[in-house]
Amino acid sequence: MATDYAKLSSDLSRFYDFTGKVVLYIGAGGRQLLAPSARIRKWIAIDKDAVALSQLKAETAAKGTQDSVEVIEARFEEVTRPGDVVYFEFCLHEMDDPEAALTHARSLAPDIVVYDHCAGSEWIFLGAEEDNVVRSSAAMERFGIRRREKFFAEQRFGSFDELLAKVAPQGPIAIERAQRFAGTRDIVIPMAYELNLL
Repeated sequence: MATDYAKLSSDLSRFYDFTGKVVLYIGAGGRQLLAPSARIRKWIAIDKDAVALSQLKAETAAKGTQDSVEVIEARFEEVTRPGDVVYFEFCLHEMDDPEAALTHARSLAPDIVVYDHCAGSEWIFLGAEEDNVVRSSAAMERFGIRRREKFFAEQRFGSFDELLAKVAPQGPIAIERAQRFAGTRDIVIPMAYELNLL
């Protein structure tokens, strides 16, 4: 396991109470840190990745939670469904225009929760995404943060090949930065992340 997902889920559940809410879950096609069983009234999973959403449908059906989950395959900017909270899970920094995404989110729900990497995180530098994270952090600052909490975890890899497989999709800069771990085992990389309520 690259990182401790149970810790990330626990940090999320302590930061914001999703009980009884209609949640627009952006980036739900990845690993879900917010479980549909968390006493949420309605879980609207939004992602542009059809394969990931298909897997999500299968998982919720296997758990018997499909009635509380609605799946929408679309870019977030195209979604018009209102809710109680828009929740971005490690994806705001990947959006073309984070500020526009936050403005759209505010038109859909009174609360916005953003779970993402911190600027300056060693892990995000290794993945060559530091510019994107700085951009999304600045967008949140301009938008107005009501509450913020920072956390720390570790990304762990048994071998260089595992690490390379994880960062390679980020492109040649990430692959080049990972080379310093070539030939090593039991790799540990600090990861700083944060939760923001807007």
